[in-house]
Amino acid sequence: MKLSQILKGINVKNEYEDKEIAEVTSDSRQVQEGYLFVCIKGASFDGHTVAGEMLEKGAAAVVSERDLGLPNQIIVDDTRDAYSPICANFFSNPADSLKLIGLTGTNGKTTTTFLIKQILENVGKKVGLIGTVQNMVGDEIYPAHYTTPDPHELQGLFRKMVDASCEYCVMEVSSQALAQGRVKGIHFLVGAFTNLTQDHLDYHKTWENYFNAKRMLFENCDIAVTNIDDENGLKIVEGLPCKVKTYSVDNNNSDYTAKNVSFSSHGVKYELVSDKIGRVNCPIPGRFSVYNSLCAASCALALGIDFDEVLCAIGNSKGVKGRIEVVPTNTDYTVIIDYAHSPDGLENIITSLREIAKGRVVTVFGCGGDRDRTKRPKMGKIAADLSDFCVVTSDNPRSETPSKIIDDILEGMKDSKTPYTVIEGRKDAIEWAMKNAQKDDIILLAGKGHETYQILPTGTIHFDEREVIADILNNMDK
Repeated sequence: MKLSQILKGINVKNEYEDKEIAEVTSDSRQVQEGYLFVCIKGASFDGHTVAGEMLEKGAAAVVSERDLGLPNQIIVDDTRDAYSPICANFFSNPADSLKLIGLTGTNGKTTTTFLIKQILENVGKKVGLIGTVQNMVGDEIYPAHYTTPDPHELQGLFRKMVDASCEYCVMEVSSQALAQGRVKGIHFLVGAFTNLTQDHLDYHKTWENYFNAKRMLFENCDIAVTNIDDENGLKIVEGLPCKVKTYSVDNNNSDYTAKNVSFSSHGVKYELVSDKIGRVNCPIPGRFSVYNSLCAASCALALGIDFDEVLCAIGNSKGVKGRIEVVPTNTDYTVIIDYAHSPDGLENIITSLREIAKGRVVTVFGCGGDRDRTKRPKMGKIAADLSDFCVVTSDNPRSETPSKIIDDILEGMKDSKTPYTVIEGRKDAIEWAMKNAQKDDIILLAGKGHETYQILPTGTIHFDEREVIADILNNMDK
């Protein structure tokens, strides 16, 4: 593709030679002959520092925010802002051929995106999905490295979807992706808001920055679907030109309301009230499943999907890996894996399990390293206040010493009367919980969810909690 085509719509400040471009990247490790290299300044590395080296490696041109005194340089105002439309142009703007549904919020995005995909597929639509667990083009699965991919991967996925005749794409849109311009220039048919609680302040630094990043999604959508039980639900769309549709469990003035909610170990039931009334039977247990399914239903209804078709699709929905996932054990206790890794997420899952538990709720959890430290005592307090027993262990300690992370967690548990034990090794902690389980206990393994790895100070290791559970059970039988 010609360089001029790739730079279409971008304010270029200098003259340049129009060349054929083989590929586009912002990753200096990937540069080959004929590539366009976009210099982006990150937290620990500035691509501008290697621009000359990239030209020596064979790059056809480099995109920079300033005059580097180099041949074949393209100067723009902001390379991070420019990178998304550059990638879109390179892939021939595939998002323009898709109906995009974007979800943002602290919790619930993953399950809700899967539910929306299933509803749309139930009425015969071909749908792509982008999110934390996996990316999908129809039924074809691609690995997910980030909740919202970088612009090159994102636009490449859009291109695959269009080439596969997908009509819709439903995707999780993270606050970091919005702040970093990964979806710059992308317009959404529907933007949905789940909730907003403390998370990612290690990146955003302030609550205001976090909120404003989330709000960016609704500045670029036609229809906003928002949870008005959350205090930020109306604020996040305030003053924006998009059409607003609201959903709620507690507010009778919403467009879509869940009434007469009931819970069981098999799922949740409620009456969905809009201009019609119908019974929802969602086979995913937990209070938050009411909100997730209600959000999915609201998005579908806002898109004009038939009311009865929506109810039917939710009733036939499947769970999502790592989200309140019951692991088969053939024991008299239950083991559940859940991705809960924020204070609100942990509170939601434990509260939901308490509603269906016949025995104790035993929570095995830790906190991630190199992330917001203020969450750790809060999560410790929540786990202690809501559980019958806690096993404090490692999550992904990354470069931090696991014992220091645990000390931060224990600070929030010091005033609780709930018994707990500390076992630093996560496999050992899971094994301890299983060997000491009592009849009808629910053992919650919180924090890892769909992940099949653990990031330690010594490096990343394979760690799939499903395999760990199977190994423990196998050894217990010997």
